[in-house]
Amino acid sequence: MAAVKSLYPVRTSPLPVAFDDIRAAQARLRGAIAETDCDPSCTLSSILGCKVWLKFENLQFTASFKERGALNRLLSLTHAERQRGVIAMSAGNHAQGVAYHAHRLAIPATIVMPVNTPMVKVANTRGHGAEVILTGETVEEAAAFARRHGEQKGLTFIHPYDDPLVIAGQGTIALEMFASAPEIDTLIVPIGGGGLISGIAIAAKAMRPDLRMIGVQTALYPSMYNATRGEHLPVKGDTLAEGIAVKEPGSLTAEIVDRLVDDIVLVTEAEIEHAVSLLLTIEKTLVEGAGAVGLAAALQHPAAFAGKTVGLVLSGGNIDTRLLASVLTRELAREGRLAQLCVDLVDRPGALAKVANVLAAAGANILEVTHQRVFSDLPAKRAMLDVVIETRDRRHLQDAVACLRAAGFVVDIRKSAPGHP
Repeated sequence: MAAVKSLYPVRTSPLPVAFDDIRAAQARLRGAIAETDCDPSCTLSSILGCKVWLKFENLQFTASFKERGALNRLLSLTHAERQRGVIAMSAGNHAQGVAYHAHRLAIPATIVMPVNTPMVKVANTRGHGAEVILTGETVEEAAAFARRHGEQKGLTFIHPYDDPLVIAGQGTIALEMFASAPEIDTLIVPIGGGGLISGIAIAAKAMRPDLRMIGVQTALYPSMYNATRGEHLPVKGDTLAEGIAVKEPGSLTAEIVDRLVDDIVLVTEAEIEHAVSLLLTIEKTLVEGAGAVGLAAALQHPAAFAGKTVGLVLSGGNIDTRLLASVLTRELAREGRLAQLCVDLVDRPGALAKVANVLAAAGANILEVTHQRVFSDLPAKRAMLDVVIETRDRRHLQDAVACLRAAGFVVDIRKSAPGHP
């Protein structure tokens, strides 16, 4: 990984957020925000060849770090602003943080969300008492509407990332991480709009100037990568990490990232899916795509972190259950534990039974069976059998296929999901 090459002129002026602002935010938030666990992971440390510490921000009440910045901003409102209410735009986690704490503080809240926001996040936001308006295909379109609507109604706009008080609130995560693990020498943090990594970087670099700050974005939305490197990679697509699917980073956050973040890594969708699955199976913790990108980056570049003490921020845990089921099933397919076989067989009595017997003898479990007699290039007296089987691992799958071929069947393994390294 190469260091980020700055596009900004060298500046010696103070950053828009100071370390003292973050310490003040910590005092302000104490008792209202969970000081989530920061624990070592023996298994991930063994896999990655470094000492791994996990910060479980997915265990906040709203399952996201966004509560910190949202509450710090809400506490700054005047009495008149509280009476009129607030408005925010968000793909989900900022929305829930604002809605929950606004309700606690008796502040009316309106939340504008893109129409493609996962329904679990919409439902949770409404459950916290906020008025939810679904509009816009992107966060940017939703933000434009939120600003117009807020101005018309006299509401205070609570920005999800490009606000000094929000940035300071997110930075309190670093204070807690170093209280638990002062030996951390590398931090890997997700980047969407940049509020989280900006706050963490300011606090971390103040306490450990030699610390390496690594940001992570999904390869589909490399907006901060583009902004700080002068690149023009496309920024679009359907990503599992919708929480960091931001087309334009903040102006404040881009400056902070440019000055304090050492590198930005881009990860693929397959790598994010793999990280979500690993965190659930190894750590027994549910992490959404955006929260798993740090682990995805470490898995993608193990040599860069070998021998280091690495802190990973699991920034959120709000993921649609249907989407989670798909991710876990696709991971089983990548591991060879679930596979769809296409078997060419003679269309006559007993042929299917023979396939079933061979697979049973090989120890494979049949989950689904479908015959295809019409939409095929096979002769009329033959049929295509699609059979989904469950095996222990990829080697067991290959053994089961070998048994079918030894019995005279023509078999192909249908690839159902892109692989990961």
